Amino acid sequence: MKLLAGNSNKTLAEAVSAHLDVPLTKAQVKRFPDNEVWVTIDENVRGEDVFVIQSTSYPANDNLMELLICIDALKRASARRITAVLPYFGYARQDRKTGGRTPISAKLVANLITRAGADRVLTMDLHSGQIQGFFDIPTDNLQAAPLMAQDIKDHHGAKAASELLIVSPDVGGVVRALAVASRLNADLAIVDKRRSGPGKSEVANIIGDVSGRRLIMFDDIVDSAGTLCSAAQSLIDAGAAEVSAYVTHGVLSGAASERVKNSVLKELVITDSIEQPDPILNNEKIRRVSCAALLGEAIRRIANEESVSKLFD
Repeated sequence: MKLLAGNSNKTLAEAVSAHLDVPLTKAQVKRFPDNEVWVTIDENVRGEDVFVIQSTSYPANDNLMELLICIDALKRASARRITAVLPYFGYARQDRKTGGRTPISAKLVANLITRAGADRVLTMDLHSGQIQGFFDIPTDNLQAAPLMAQDIKDHHGAKAASELLIVSPDVGGVVRALAVASRLNADLAIVDKRRSGPGKSEVANIIGDVSGRRLIMFDDIVDSAGTLCSAAQSLIDAGAAEVSAYVTHGVLSGAASERVKNSVLKELVITDSIEQPDPILNNEKIRRVSCAALLGEAIRRIANEESVSKLFD
């Protein structure tokens, strides 16, 4: 087995390497003066099972191109099998036509990764399950629910079960939130959110009694954090005692970090699927949990031809 890291999330790649006790493959992933990506693999990978760890987060196009060129370099170096490990799969929110003459970009990216030469894909908490079907190669979609549920137990376990309430911030995330609620034996509430445009939404209704409860919102992606913070405010207005949020992928673009800091949220917990700049790391309301062990164990199971789904039994 060999691990190759792109530049998108070196910290996570090093943590996965440490968990597996497998050193990162020596390689150079650089830029020409005109910003073209240049990749050189400095080790023999002929006949090897290679895992390329690269989130396609901001800058999404640069990181995606790095991934594709790394895969091509490995293919031409005669690697036996290439697995694209995408802790965060960019373009996942563009998974359907939202109107006339619009693309399905998630499918296009899946085609690019496949045609570049990847033999399989390992990712985590896809925005929608059907994206697995966009790939014509085996695709494992890991769930962050067990990881988050354990962290909730560790930090909220002292609270009475009757006080704790898991909240889905929209109707589309009910299945995801229910996976956490069932692990904690907690009740579930739903925020009825209506979108008026890309990145814009408003709370129309709250399904469930939140009065006096300690709420934990669970979602897959937080981008501008506007929707998350407005939902938290609506829940407090409805009588909630406190609101925390657990989100797998902290995209946190623009003024998102400042928005979280000034919101009624008690804390926002994200994984390290996306490498964060210092302003976000230093935000006292934002805490990270590592997904390195989860990714590492999945990689080990794939390399040993063992079941990945048993991780979530």
